[in-house]
Amino acid sequence: MTGPVDVDDLVRGYPPPLRVDAGGLARRVAAGRRVVVLDDDPTGTQSVADVPVLTAWEPDDLAWAFAQDTPGFFVLTNTRSLAEADAVALGEEVAAAVARAAAEAGVDHMLVSRSDSTLRGHFPAETDVLVRAAAAAGAPVDGIVIVPAMIEPGRLTVGSVHWMRTADGMIPVSHSEFARDATFGYTNADLRDWVAEKTGGRVGRGAVATLTLTDLRGGGPTRVAAVLGGLTDAQPVVVDAATDDDLRVLVEGLLAAEAAGKRFVHRSGPSFVRARLGQTARAPLAADDLHAAGADPADARTPVPNGLVVVGSHVGLTTRQLDRLRAAGGTTDVELDVPTLLDPARRGAHAGAVAAAVVDLLGGDADVVLRTSRTLVTGADAEESLAIARTVSASVVGVVAEVLARARPRFVVAKGGITSSDTATGALGIARAWARGTLLPGIVSVWEPVAGPARGIPYVVFAGNVGDDAGLLDALTVLRGIR
Repeated sequence: MTGPVDVDDLVRGYPPPLRVDAGGLARRVAAGRRVVVLDDDPTGTQSVADVPVLTAWEPDDLAWAFAQDTPGFFVLTNTRSLAEADAVALGEEVAAAVARAAAEAGVDHMLVSRSDSTLRGHFPAETDVLVRAAAAAGAPVDGIVIVPAMIEPGRLTVGSVHWMRTADGMIPVSHSEFARDATFGYTNADLRDWVAEKTGGRVGRGAVATLTLTDLRGGGPTRVAAVLGGLTDAQPVVVDAATDDDLRVLVEGLLAAEAAGKRFVHRSGPSFVRARLGQTARAPLAADDLHAAGADPADARTPVPNGLVVVGSHVGLTTRQLDRLRAAGGTTDVELDVPTLLDPARRGAHAGAVAAAVVDLLGGDADVVLRTSRTLVTGADAEESLAIARTVSASVVGVVAEVLARARPRFVVAKGGITSSDTATGALGIARAWARGTLLPGIVSVWEPVAGPARGIPYVVFAGNVGDDAGLLDALTVLRGIR
C-alpha cells in the first residue's frame, strides 16, 4: 500500500490491541529507572501531564528535577535547530551532566532521545552520542529502540512502515511535505530502509530488528522482552504502534528486559514517552485549569488584557491554521519580514518597530499574532537553511523579549518547534517548568514556569505540524476563557 488508505485497511489482518492495566504499568514504571527525555524541541511534552521540564542543565537544575516525585523529566536541548556537529557536542555535554546528577542523587536512569513523529532530526548522530556516553560510563547499550509513533494526530507505524493521517487518508510519511524538509529530508517510510538511509549504509536494512503489531498483540510483553533480550551492540529495532495499548505492551516488555540487565537508548516520538512514563492520555485542560502560580510581587510590568501568539513555523498546516484564526476575528497581525531580518543593515530598526507595535496592540481589544512572513526562505544546503532559521528565530526572540520587558500578556503561545524553544529560553527566561497537560487531545502542551519573568503566564508550546486547520483557533478559544 502506498496511500491514501483508510486506517482500518492499514491494520486489517493484525490481532486486536492487547489491553494492559495502565495502573499496574504506572506502578512498575515508578519502581524502575528514572526516565530522562532529551527533547530536540519543546513539543515532546505535548503527550504528558505534570512532568518537570528543564531548559538548562546546571547541577542545581538537574538536582531539582531528580528530586521531584515523578517517574521522569524532560531536558530541552533544542538540537533540531543546530548543525549536526553542534548537536553532537551539546548531546555529549547534556548526557554527561545528567549522568553526574543521577550519580549524585543515587538514581539509576535511562535516556530517551525524543524527536519528530515525522522523522526529522539528527539521527543517528544523537543516538550515537548516547551510545558512546553509556559505554564510557560502563553501561553499554544493547539496543536502539526506534518508535516514532504519535497516536492522536495519526502518525502510526504498521508493518515497519511509518504512516501519517491526512484529509484524504493515511499516506507513507515519505510522501509528505516533511520528507522534503530542507535540512532533514529523506526518501524512505519503511523504517528499516530509513535507518539504512540515515546511517549511510553503516547499518543495513537486514541488520535492523523489528517488533511488529503481530509481536505486540499476538505475543505480548513476553514476545517483546524476547526480541529485546536478543539485541546486542546497540542494534536498532523499529517498533510498530497504532494505539496507546501497543506502546504500553512495548513498555511492559522493555521493563522486563531491563530487569534482566539489558540497556537501551530510545529514539521516539511523543506517544512513547507518555507510555514510558506510565501515563495515559488525559482530557485537555480547560480555562479554569490554567491558573498558574501568581506573578512575582516585584514584577512591575503592565498587565495587558490580551494574549500574544508567536508564529515562526512555515509548514503548510501552520499557515492554514493561521488563516483560520485570522478569519475568525479577535486577533491583530504584526509581521516580521524575513528578507529584512536577513539584512544586517535593516534588521535592528525593523525589529524595534515591530516590538513597539506589538506592545501598543496588546493594550487594545484583540489578541496579537506576531508572525514571520509566510514565504519560506531556504539556503543552498541544509547547513545554510539552518543558519537562516537561527537568524530569524533570534530576531523573533529579540522582539518577544522586548515586548515582555514592557508588558505582561494574558498568555503566550509559540507556534513551531524552534520558535517555542527559543521563546521559552531567550524571551521568557524559563529554566524550570511543569508541563501541566494539553489544550487539544494529546497535543499542544501548556507549561507552568516555576520562576522568572514568565511566572504566572501560561506558556503554550504548539508544534508546527499538529492539529487540524482549526487547531490554533481552538487553542485560543480555551485561553481566552482564563479569568
